[in-house]
Amino acid sequence: MLSLHHTQVSAKDQYKILIGSVIPRPIAFVTTQSQEGIVNLAPFSFYNIVSYNPAILSISVQRPNGQMKDTTRNILKQREAVIHNVSLDNVAQVNQSAKDLSYNDSELKRTGMTLVPSSTIKTPGVKEASVRFETELYQHVPIRDEQGSVIADLLLLRIRHYHLDEAVYQDTYINYEHLNPLSRLAGNDYAQLGELHTLKRP
Repeated sequence: MLSLHHTQVSAKDQYKILIGSVIPRPIAFVTTQSQEGIVNLAPFSFYNIVSYNPAILSISVQRPNGQMKDTTRNILKQREAVIHNVSLDNVAQVNQSAKDLSYNDSELKRTGMTLVPSSTIKTPGVKEASVRFETELYQHVPIRDEQGSVIADLLLLRIRHYHLDEAVYQDTYINYEHLNPLSRLAGNDYAQLGELHTLKRP
């Protein structure tokens, strides 16, 4: 077993170890809106559930070269976002939104997706996702390195409204086969659901 103190591992290698071993990771496809009304679309795989009552999701948005991303900037100003599931059906479109664009330059045309209005917030969602959550900002936690510089923004987002495709949400349960989720691995790799195992808790 290789044993390494964190000071022996470069930031680049720490990143590679984490994204290669903390897998599979769920993917959040997020829409936000600027003060000028421009809709930003972006995928994030540092994403998960924090609690269910209240229903809170977490997204960690990295700061490349210390620069805050549009998603974070918009959420901090508007205090809302829409989070969508990523599936085999929409991953090619979602992938087009990963390209870095200038601020207030929307990824919508690149994805070919269709905006749909939200029920409780101003930010629209996209039609091409079978699950979407309208959320409001619950808490923002800046993540700092050992020098005190902010290198990521942890965003806790409270769900205020659910939109669920009838084929996916059946009898109060999510049908994962119809959800057909994709998860993020390292590099350019993704994974679908494979062989399933059932194990009763003691």
